[in-house]
Amino acid sequence: MSQLEGAMTAMISVFHKYSGKEGDKYTLSNGELKDLIKNELGNFLGEPKDKVAVDKVMTMLDQNKDGQVDFNEYIILIGAITMACNDFFKDHKKK
Repeated sequence: MSQLEGAMTAMISVFHKYSGKEGDKYTLSNGELKDLIKNELGNFLGEPKDKVAVDKVMTMLDQNKDGQVDFNEYIILIGAITMACNDFFKDHKKK
């Protein structure tokens, strides 16, 4: 498996590791999203202690307004964080 294929497999596995604990196995609830952010993105985003902040992220991601984050909406989060990290390292390299 290539490095990129491994990364894609990891993104899928991480989503399903947290989805379905509180209901639909194909979506993330607010609590599941908070756990995912805390456990899987803590180095980039820190620990989501503020419920209001998690609610805000959930609202921004939940494009279809169903109160859940589906896989497509989750990929938007991962893409946005990846772009932000790329921009950070690109700017950091210029200095």
